[in-house]
Amino acid sequence: MTDQIERPTATPPSPGRARQNAIYSAGVFGHIPSVPADFAELERRAKRAMGPRAWAYIGGGAGEGATMRANRAAFDDWAIVPRVLRDVSRRDLSVDLFGTTLPAPVLFSPVGAGELAHPDSDIHIGSAAAELGVPYIFSNQGCSPMEDTAAAMEAVTPGAPRWFQLYWSTDDALVESLVRRAENMGAEAIVVTLDTTMLGWRPQDLNLGSLPFARAEGIAQYTSDPRFRDIVAERIANPSGAAGPKVELTRAAVSTLFSMARHLPGSLLKNLASPVPKQSVQTFLDIYSRPSLTWDDIAGLQKRTSLPVVLKGILHPDDARTAVEMGIDGIIVSNHGGRQVDGSISSLHALPDVVAAVDGRAKVLIDSGVYTGADAFKALALGADAVCIGRPHMYGLAINGRDGARDAVANIIAELDLTLGLSGHTDVTSLTPDALRHMGRR
Repeated sequence: MTDQIERPTATPPSPGRARQNAIYSAGVFGHIPSVPADFAELERRAKRAMGPRAWAYIGGGAGEGATMRANRAAFDDWAIVPRVLRDVSRRDLSVDLFGTTLPAPVLFSPVGAGELAHPDSDIHIGSAAAELGVPYIFSNQGCSPMEDTAAAMEAVTPGAPRWFQLYWSTDDALVESLVRRAENMGAEAIVVTLDTTMLGWRPQDLNLGSLPFARAEGIAQYTSDPRFRDIVAERIANPSGAAGPKVELTRAAVSTLFSMARHLPGSLLKNLASPVPKQSVQTFLDIYSRPSLTWDDIAGLQKRTSLPVVLKGILHPDDARTAVEMGIDGIIVSNHGGRQVDGSISSLHALPDVVAAVDGRAKVLIDSGVYTGADAFKALALGADAVCIGRPHMYGLAINGRDGARDAVANIIAELDLTLGLSGHTDVTSLTPDALRHMGRR
């Protein structure tokens, strides 16, 4: 009887190897990717593809940009310590979030007024997420009604996972209407953004005098909402009598008027002759967010929906403890991509204390500064259950629409897979801080 030599069985290509193979194979025929594989070049090309207003809003941050820099520096503070001679031929990126198994611990973050980067932005982003099988968190400041985006995702992948981001309006009936619509369009979670009860000081936008919402960009969730339309109709029927700002007939004013009319449902010509577009914009600006939001409001939301409630914008462990003690299902550790408070703690530096405070009682996600697969690895090792990707997918969108948004996130997933294996690990859910070493100061 001869000894049998055990040969390794073939394994299907991992997400990382499959993506590498596809890119290199295309390169044989002279085809190079439209979306760069590194973030620095991705950002440079996206800036060239965007106009000044789009770049200010999407690429800009609060104040002098200290928080944006801190978000990136925090990832450099942590170094991956690879292990060797481990069988890493099979790797598992899958995670479970609220009963849904995802192929990778990655979500598309909500980014408002995405049409600044590309027309029909939400449709393209949702379709890209559906193709990858990971959730898109619909922006409350989206450019397409949530129902249209959900339908586009269904056309790509039936049952494609999606969540809904909620900005808490001063009109509680509008909040109720948005939540009901989110439930009806198949949202798997409600993500309440806590850190934008008012806009931060954003010099890039201020220097251009540019607020997308003032041109009716990014308010489609509102103009498609029956409660919001009722508020607008009431205001038109019963004007307050307060004098508005003096109207100057300038080229910019005419452009803004056309933008308002174009973004509202209905005929452009009828909208130009109607008070509805202008009043819709003013109503949005008056009621879109509520600085008086408290924990009591969140408790009320928990009673009004059966969906998991996720709180986005928590950075302090005491706030995390309060959240889990009241039964919150998830937390997104976030400083809004550095767009709200200049000089804020980075999301990654806040993450370990939040994870300790939560102590496994809720899901913990992170956004702000997660630009690469190696970044995602570090966040997962520090206790995050998943990461949310913002600017990278918007930059991909600006460069090549749906395919660009998809490829930007596919690159991050591919790099995460390869980083996992090359570091000696096989399962993202088993990563611990032992995979890292802290190299800087906090």
